[in-house]
Amino acid sequence: MLKYNGNLRQVSRRLRNSMTEAERRFWSRVKGKQLSGAQFYRQKIIGNYIVDFYCPRAKLVIEIDGGQHYEEAGAKNDAIRDSCLRAKGLKVFRFSNRQVMENLAGILEVLRGEIPPNPPLSKGGLRTI
Repeated sequence: MLKYNGNLRQVSRRLRNSMTEAERRFWSRVKGKQLSGAQFYRQKIIGNYIVDFYCPRAKLVIEIDGGQHYEEAGAKNDAIRDSCLRAKGLKVFRFSNRQVMENLAGILEVLRGEIPPNPPLSKGGLRTI
């Protein structure tokens, strides 16, 4: 289990309630295990960061970026953040708001390729490891 900073809970909750249009559109296509049967969480706290979306089965972090991420300071902060997340064994994917609005199907196809299949169920409904 990934450790997290409990002091960020209120911020995470506030972010979930004020998602951008691109985030809402992405969420509408991955919530409820719609993408390859994988669970996604939104505004998930990982360490000292709040990531836009997280898929634990694939160890995927998905960030949907607005314009501030393409300015020098934003890009520098994102590089540090991505490095910390990758050090935890996570894969980080960044997509712009525009990419989500114009090519969501393509993004979902890329992510589908990153999600491993579910292990088969054994007798009694328990997953075999």
